[in-house]
Amino acid sequence: MNTNRAYLLVNFGGPRDVGEIAPFLTALLQDRDVIRTRFPTFFHNWFFGRIARKRAGKIAEDYEKIGGRSPIYFDTEETAKQLSPLLNAPVLTFHRYLPATHANSLSAIEECAAKEIQVIPLFPQFSYATTGSIARFFMERLEPKQVRKLRWIKSYPAHRAFIGSYIQRISDFLREKNLNEEETILLFSAHGVPLSFIERGDLYQSECELSYLHTIDAFPKALGRLSYQSKFGRGEWLRPYTDETCKGTAEWGMGRKQVVVVPIAFTSDHIETLFEIEELYLPLIRQQGFDAYRCPALNLEPYWIEGLCQIAKETSGLATQMLVRTCEI
Repeated sequence: MNTNRAYLLVNFGGPRDVGEIAPFLTALLQDRDVIRTRFPTFFHNWFFGRIARKRAGKIAEDYEKIGGRSPIYFDTEETAKQLSPLLNAPVLTFHRYLPATHANSLSAIEECAAKEIQVIPLFPQFSYATTGSIARFFMERLEPKQVRKLRWIKSYPAHRAFIGSYIQRISDFLREKNLNEEETILLFSAHGVPLSFIERGDLYQSECELSYLHTIDAFPKALGRLSYQSKFGRGEWLRPYTDETCKGTAEWGMGRKQVVVVPIAFTSDHIETLFEIEELYLPLIRQQGFDAYRCPALNLEPYWIEGLCQIAKETSGLATQMLVRTCEI
């Protein structure tokens, strides 16, 4: 096994049981790369910690509908296990919003003897609120010598291994459901971010559009749309919103009969796909007389594991500091 290089898979993290929902939400909402305010840190943490505790009870009901936990943690761990022999190197993991896992993850990174650690985000499109947040987390908590070892794959929105994996995923799904491409709408739904993030230089929107254009190009007979989901709080977010797009499908659907929602910014299924798309968005489409389906994310498909291996081998790494947001709020 290669001892000069190790790999580090980083992901969002998700509650492994209902007891982890509150700490998960607290870590998420207190992250100032995600929720940007001018509040002093102590007030920001107190205020959003309170919101997290209030939301935890309601969201627990949503998690119960998908089995009482998010599969994203388990998929990430299994992905690392399967990647290791393909890369002939150790593959570590980090889950940003699972505080209970942080001590072990940071210890593993600190103790890693490899000369270089290549970081592979499971976020195909870059945002300072995802990959950038994790880069900041490591800068603030790892020893400087370990931070210098980290070489980041910033993103891979148009890499042929990622695009090819989603093309295969969609193609397989259309065959499985016996759907004709010329009668199908492919509604690509990415997680939204506040519009202000983009106005201050975040690349996320342009990279989502890049992924969409490269993928829909493989389905010339389908009608494609890109939208953004999961808006939280006040203010303008990236448009069009997925829920509004779903409500108006009859207006722009051009006589198609079925809709497949594709989670183009997600590599693993979790609450935003299993509950939000399945339980909130698909019914809006079906109410208008369409057949509506959720295409699964890439999850543990063998071609995706092999695709990640290709991405890791073919993509140059960046220093941690290059991924951290430095502009004022």
